[in-house]
Amino acid sequence: MAHDGNRLLSEALASCRGGAGALLLFSGGINLLMLTAPLYMIQVFDRVLQSRSEETLVLLSVMAFIAVATMGALDAVRSNIMIRVSNWLDRRLAGPLLSSSIAGQLREGRTATAQGLRDLSTVRSFLTGPAVFPILDAPWTPIFVAVIFILHPVLGWVALGGALVLFSLALLNERATNRLLQEAGGASIRALQQAEAAVRNASVIEAMGMMPDLVRRWQDQNREAIDRQSRASVRAGSITATSKFIRMGLQIGIMGAGAWLVIQGELMPGAMIAASILMGRALAPVEQAIGSWKQAVAARASYRRMKQQLADLPSRGDALALPRPEGRLSVENVSYVYPGAEKPVLRNVTFHLEPGESLGLIGPSAAGKSTLAELLVGNVRPAAGHVRLDGADLARWDPQDKGAHLGYLPQDVELFSGRVRDNIARMAEGDAQQVIEAAQLAGVHEMVLRFPAGYETPIGPGGAALSGGERQRVGLARAVYGIPRFVVLDEPNASLDAEGEKVLLSSMETLRQLNVTLVVIAHRPSILRHVDKILVLREGTVSLFGPRDEIIPKVSGPEPTKTASAGVVAGQRTGA
Repeated sequence: MAHDGNRLLSEALASCRGGAGALLLFSGGINLLMLTAPLYMIQVFDRVLQSRSEETLVLLSVMAFIAVATMGALDAVRSNIMIRVSNWLDRRLAGPLLSSSIAGQLREGRTATAQGLRDLSTVRSFLTGPAVFPILDAPWTPIFVAVIFILHPVLGWVALGGALVLFSLALLNERATNRLLQEAGGASIRALQQAEAAVRNASVIEAMGMMPDLVRRWQDQNREAIDRQSRASVRAGSITATSKFIRMGLQIGIMGAGAWLVIQGELMPGAMIAASILMGRALAPVEQAIGSWKQAVAARASYRRMKQQLADLPSRGDALALPRPEGRLSVENVSYVYPGAEKPVLRNVTFHLEPGESLGLIGPSAAGKSTLAELLVGNVRPAAGHVRLDGADLARWDPQDKGAHLGYLPQDVELFSGRVRDNIARMAEGDAQQVIEAAQLAGVHEMVLRFPAGYETPIGPGGAALSGGERQRVGLARAVYGIPRFVVLDEPNASLDAEGEKVLLSSMETLRQLNVTLVVIAHRPSILRHVDKILVLREGTVSLFGPRDEIIPKVSGPEPTKTASAGVVAGQRTGA
């Protein structure tokens, strides 16, 4: 995984080399044309004013205007190149960063956040902002100092000493602020994640009066970020003020030294003014870099986080596409441990389903049922063992290929911004007939037709325009879209009323007739009467597994009645 992510970043950066070469070329042209003003001053003061030649003045002025216009054009082209490079990087890396965020949250237990996209935005803003140009211009500082030496060694030593002092201040700024800015960035990210979590759970917070305590906790975290950033800003501000004082002092110093040399007859007045302009240009990138150091540190930290995140990018799309499976499920000694935990949540789980068989998965809370569901659909990799569909390891099957053969209805159904048809078609364009067939199979076709715009009805972020039961039924239609060969339903009737549950049972029967292998995590006992086999999980291990008619008496008593079976199984609520 790390190899693919690093290769992606390396290839993206390598593709920018052409743009980087053009940037260096244009930066060189811009900085060479910066010599226009000093050379113009020398010629005007030392030649034109003495010769009083108007023709020479006009010619020099026209040449200077052309040079300055060319410099402006090159500067505009350089800015345009930076914008194009940053936009290209965004198009190349944004998708993989989002994919890595999604996969990392599932497989490594990372916080559910799109921080990688914010990091990419920070890098892009840095590349398109003014803070990057001092870095491009800084390598030309020695050239300007060398030209000042040519004008007079004394002025050259003044400029060189000033450059070294400002460069030392830049290094001091790095040492004084880098750690604080990095800590401030980390605290700011944590505070933002807390705020995002609070917004996602607005209804719970408001209903139970949690707002003041949550806001207080967020303020404590945010205050930590502000405190560190303020300390870094105070230090950087002091260094910036010092650099401005030194810069102004050097400007006065080189003018004074130049005037003294003119009095001594060792320098012409034009060279004195040119040296002052050249030194200002030589020292400007260093001073600007000190002033914009905070943006540079933020961009560098964002780049490192992006590099680390892309290093964890799952390898996808390289595997050979496998044929459509029949639906034969084999779970072989599967164990799973959450990242950072020591005790496994599942241990040596083994069972087998033939194509078209259905399984009811039950057990007490924290037994590992939902974790097993994630393993069954290949969202996470087992610590040991394998989950195979027609012999293929689901955890290693490319999701884009596997998804067409697999359906999944999670415990918490999340829909996406878009139309009803988009969500049923798994956010693809989708075939209209297949969308309708999936809706009919899930028993939601009539319900969707009653929506204001039918299948074209926008449902808002997270399915906000739908009730819990409606979201669950649309989620079921999404799960069975394209008639997959293997379907996992995690508490599919949790938000359904009696009518909705009746439709669900009808859908399960239709899936059985279509020879679809089905695993259902039971929340209500009525579903167990419509499956072929039952598996009972207790403390992460298989307690019982076998045909429905053999297992129900063992969990409900020797003479199971309809009421008794319901009572016993209802006591085994899921929640893992």
